[in-house]
Amino acid sequence: MSPQSDDEPFASPFGQADLESVFGNASAAGTCAAVLTEARIVLPDIATPLDAELWASDIIAALGSRIGAAEAFVPAAEQAGSREALAVLRVIAAVGPPGLRAAASAAADRLAARGGTEPDWAASVGAPAPGECWRYADALGVQEVVTMSFGYGSQAHVVSVLLDVSEGGAIQDVWIGESADVLERTREMSAQDPKIIFEMISQQDARARMDRAMAAGECPRQPEEIGNVASRRAILRARIALLPREPRPG
Repeated sequence: MSPQSDDEPFASPFGQADLESVFGNASAAGTCAAVLTEARIVLPDIATPLDAELWASDIIAALGSRIGAAEAFVPAAEQAGSREALAVLRVIAAVGPPGLRAAASAAADRLAARGGTEPDWAASVGAPAPGECWRYADALGVQEVVTMSFGYGSQAHVVSVLLDVSEGGAIQDVWIGESADVLERTREMSAQDPKIIFEMISQQDARARMDRAMAAGECPRQPEEIGNVASRRAILRARIALLPREPRPG
């Protein structure tokens, strides 16, 4: 059982392994220069906020593996002051971890105030509207897939997370792509297979399941799963944060 998948809407040429090889033991300035060089190549192909977020999630995964690199990147990008620097700072502010988001957002605001050119997607990136959520699982209770839908206006996408119940509900794989007919195909699959349990769930329920999964950790096994979980970690956390929590009793 795995998240239902077609090709993701934007395959970043950044892949985590490629960024690692580019970064090497580079200084903060060298790392920033490498990212901005790649950004000049990638940005013309980024048409939507989701494209930008998937790209940034790859960047954050690679930066996060180098101690201090993520924190050092923000001032280096601000100093560079280019259109590419502003774009990278905007999208890191959208999907980065909380501390990094605040620093990137402030740096991007300063660049914009000095007349920097904003990408078309800058105004909406990081703020899709949460939509329908659902889950399906095998009847034995070994694996479960939780899917959350989000939309930038009429452009909807889903985030599907494969959980290994035998590992305490830890995250085994992550898939992000256009919503298309994912829900319909999931319904059909469950209707045809009595060993699959399917149900629509509330946004609050999805948030609770994802909070438990994040607490349980990660357990990817196959190389593709390892790459998916690492490169989509940042955007997954950002999407979970958009879902409401159940109100606390009392």
